[in-house]
Formats: sequence, structure tokens, C-alpha cells
Amino acid sequence: MKSITILGATGSVGGSTLDLIERNPERFRVEALTANCDVERLAAAARRTRAKLAVVADETCHRALSDALAGTGIETAAGAGAVAEAAARPTDLTMAAIVGCAGLPPVMEAVRRGGTIALANKEALVSAGTLMTDAVRRHQATLLPVDSEHNAIFQCLEGSDLDSVRRIILTASGGPFREWRRADMASVTPEQAVKHPNWSMGAKISIDSATMMNKGLELVEAHHLFPVGSERIEIVVHPQSVIHSMVDYVDGSVLAQLGTPDMRTPIAYALAWPARMGTPCEPLDLTTLGRLDFEKPDMERFPALAVARDALEGSAARPAILNAANEVAVRAFLDRRIGFLDIVAVVVDTLERYDPADPATLEEVFAIDREARILAEEGLKTHCL
Repeated sequence: MKSITILGATGSVGGSTLDLIERNPERFRVEALTANCDVERLAAAARRTRAKLAVVADETCHRALSDALAGTGIETAAGAGAVAEAAARPTDLTMAAIVGCAGLPPVMEAVRRGGTIALANKEALVSAGTLMTDAVRRHQATLLPVDSEHNAIFQCLEGSDLDSVRRIILTASGGPFREWRRADMASVTPEQAVKHPNWSMGAKISIDSATMMNKGLELVEAHHLFPVGSERIEIVVHPQSVIHSMVDYVDGSVLAQLGTPDMRTPIAYALAWPARMGTPCEPLDLTTLGRLDFEKPDMERFPALAVARDALEGSAARPAILNAANEVAVRAFLDRRIGFLDIVAVVVDTLERYDPADPATLEEVFAIDREARILAEEGLKTHCL
């Protein structure tokens, strides 16, 4: 039986992880579950899985959580420090599914104890990639990528040396506006932007997919997970989201990982690794699908891709600024404070206004993150609706 902690248990990835665990109760024992402040769902999950610990990051929600779990014997705690402490508890696997930079400290705690981390939080590697990968090597931790694209690459690379890789090919669905004219995207609403054509995801990642910033962030993440050089990582638009990514080897072989667009497949691979486990995902029927399409990304209609690559190829601080400014801009769009096309414009403005030294510590990463958010908030004023 494998012990597991789920950081971000009430989100999309956390919910899919719980679904798989509860279908296989003989294989998993839950150590801890964390959430921001969704007490109802967190308490219900803790009861169902008989977790030892339930933690809310928002301290104002602690009383409600304690009341909801009264008499169960499940320990409760609250605050960012408590989330980090939950990540530091010994387990066989930590599912890191907290969205945004808030997930970085607990992920680093899991790394420091030399654990195995199933990483669904891309912002951790985007904001502190070098620091994090150095810590992974130093503490002999194991990172298992959960993003469908990086999980696909991980599977295609199994047993191979990076020296034999010619290219890594990240596939992108193109999002809901793949065929829209850029002028028409100016009037996009949050309701339209969160309707991804293939995947069921949270609001933030859905908006990132619509701007294609998500693929830009994944480019940075892939650079740290699979260090072949950013110039050897390509992005191809694949609308069906059946091929999740590919690896092109020096001998001309191209290996691809295919599957229906269901996050439970890469999550299951991480949960069972180095073995595999069954899932309720629909089998892939290529005869019904009929065709697989590919096209080059349109950098003019989706400038986020070029902005992300420029940030990656700049200083080590640039991706952290990119991520922080994007989070601020996406939140502003969801709150209807700025338009859809303003999201990337705010990111570009912030990158142009802020150029700090490379971070040498986690504290410096957070300092860059805070300053970038302040500047991004200021930049919103020139884009307000």
C-alpha cells in the first residue's frame, strides 16, 4: 500500500487524484489533504479516504474545518506553514496540485525530504526552475510530471538518454479561439474563454490555454524537466488533443504518447509509477476519430508563445516575472477588469518595466514575484475596461 499526500485536494487535479485513489482503496493510504478554503469538499474527501490530516491554507476557515471533522479523529491545521508541514510529512508520494506560486513552498518541502513528487504545479518550475532542480538533485528527490504533455514526454523517454534526443515536441490544442481572428478575440468573455474544447480544467488554466500562455509556461517547465536546450523544444498545434507530446530521436524515430483527453491517465501513471494501474478513461478508438491534424502555432494571434520563449531565453528571473504578471492579468480578466487581449499586454508591460538580478534563494524568488505582481497591478490601470 502506497501512502500519499495531496496538496490542492479540492481542485481539478486533486479531484481526479481522489477519484483514482478511491477506486483503488487497497493500493493507497492517504496521509494528508490540503485546500485553500473549500471546507465542505475537503472535509468530505478526508472522511471518505480516512486521511490522517486535513489542512486549509486560509486560517479563517480552520474553525469550520474542525467542526466539520469533529469526532472523526482526523487532525486539522491551518495556514501556509501548516500546508508546508503537511508536505514535509513522510509519504511515498506527494501530489503537488496547488495552483500558482502558493504551491512552491510546500513542493520544496517535499523535495527537501527526498520524496517522490507528482508535479502538477507548473508555476513551481517556471518561477524557480534552477533552484528547484538543484534541490531535487541535492536531496535525491524524484519529480514525476503530471501535466499531460510532460507526462507524455516522460513516458516516451523511458529508458532513453537525453543525448539521443533530437527534438521534444509539445502539442497544444490551440484552445477555444484557435480559428478566431485576433480582432474578434478583443470581445471574448470569461465564460467563452473557460470553455476548453477538449479538457475539463479550472478557470485559471483554461484562460491560459485560451491565450496559449499555458503552452508558454509548459515550454519553460519542459526546459527544466528535460534539459536538452530550449532551441530543441518545439510547439505544434494538434486540435484533437490525442497525441499529448512526442520525442524525436537522432535515428529518426519519433515516439508519441496517445490517449483520450482525460487527466486521470497521466495522474494514474504518476500514482502507480514505476508500474501502471487501470483507470475508467475511455479507450482510444482511432477508427472513430478518423484523423489527426497538426499546424504551426500562429505567433501573431497568440503572442504569449513568443513572450514566454523570450522570457526563458533571458535571465533566470524573467520566467518568474512572466508567471506572476500572468496570474494578475488572468485574475483581472476573470473579474472583468480588462479584456482578453490585455492579458498578454499586461505581461509584456511588466517584463519591460522590471529586470532584477537572478534569484539565488527561494526568498529572492518570492521577492521578484511580489514586485512583479505590484507592477502588473499598476499596469492594469492602462488596460481597464
